Amino acid sequence: MFVDEAKIYVKAGDGGDGCVSFHREKYVAAGGPDGGDGGKGGDIVFKVDDNISNLLDFRYKRKYVADKGQNGSAKNCSGRSAADLVINVPRGTVVRETETGRILADLSGDEPVVIAKGGKGGRGNAHFATSTRQIPKFAKPGFRGDEYELTLELKLIADVGLVGFPNVGKSTLISVVSAAKPKIANYHFTTLTPVLGVVKIDDGKSFVMADIPGLIEGASEGVGLGHEFLRHVERCRLIVHVIDVSGSEGRDPIEDFETINRELAGFSQELADAPQIVAANKSDMATEEQISRLRDYVEDRGYLFYEISAATTKGTKELVFGVWERLEMLPPVKRFEAQPLTQEELDRKLLSRRDYEITVEDGVYFVEADWLWDILRSVNMDDYSSLQYFQKVLRSSGIIDSLLERGISEGDTVSIFDFEFEFVN
Repeated sequence: MFVDEAKIYVKAGDGGDGCVSFHREKYVAAGGPDGGDGGKGGDIVFKVDDNISNLLDFRYKRKYVADKGQNGSAKNCSGRSAADLVINVPRGTVVRETETGRILADLSGDEPVVIAKGGKGGRGNAHFATSTRQIPKFAKPGFRGDEYELTLELKLIADVGLVGFPNVGKSTLISVVSAAKPKIANYHFTTLTPVLGVVKIDDGKSFVMADIPGLIEGASEGVGLGHEFLRHVERCRLIVHVIDVSGSEGRDPIEDFETINRELAGFSQELADAPQIVAANKSDMATEEQISRLRDYVEDRGYLFYEISAATTKGTKELVFGVWERLEMLPPVKRFEAQPLTQEELDRKLLSRRDYEITVEDGVYFVEADWLWDILRSVNMDDYSSLQYFQKVLRSSGIIDSLLERGISEGDTVSIFDFEFEFVN
């Protein structure tokens, strides 16, 4: 079974809790606090594995949770950080946040990508000792790890994508010009999954060609089989549009050409604008009049036209060299850039969750609110407008009013996660 889309839940490990401890030794007076920090939680890391060809494994396991960091201990001993959880995916996997649809990573290269960061360890009470607070009886809990509902989408990495109606000869063509061995039969939808083949040119040069299952009218709207695989054409640098010039299926080749291009445009305008070469297949079964009619129509619209017969290999060598020459002029295979969280999305998260808790320990006001973690990480403490936004969040969520109700005064310390500041109303 070929699976190219899956939804999973990932949760990075929470940080370990800080320790409350006081140094006690027979001949040491007033040893003071010596609670250590908690360890960092494990990251969720995605890594390319070329031995995996699709996302089938994610149909059976959908939840991935990294380990929590170890808690701190006495004698200023920090807890051990948890190991990262590595998830292997096929090359070409695009990772999206399901809620927003934004791209978190494109696993096209060899470098691993951290998708969810583990939480930092909480600080032990040794950190909170001051000249006026010499016996802090509190420590900080570990920070929570990132968590996401993710959509994994496999977009095959190929230089050239073959598109066209079913039974026009795409599978035969890729079997002739490469070592790929797709199933070939004289009926529609023989190709049920994309097939990749390496096409070798002289002097060690080569490119990757993908045979995409046949498209039909309405494919971009979900009709037929090919619509499920249109995403695999998105990365292709060049499209080879294979047309049955003989009309052996009872269709008009020109209408086929226009129909498939409409389906590409219906799926993505960027795909419709991609460079395209037309391969008029089954030319051994066509008349000169049929070939000339299609050639004139295609070339009038600015496309390169190749007359081929995949079954007899006529013209396939010329097509391969023509494709290579065109690829030499094109940019590399497309990669999708990660998209940062927008201000609107941050605000939406703020509005959806406003629960918080305030505790007071030795004159320090601790604000606990999970939803503030993402917002706090986005704030630049050296930028005035960014700090103003953070103050606006605290005021609009009711935290400022709650602090005033608890009796906070100008100059008192407020602690939110690992960020401390003096209160100014």
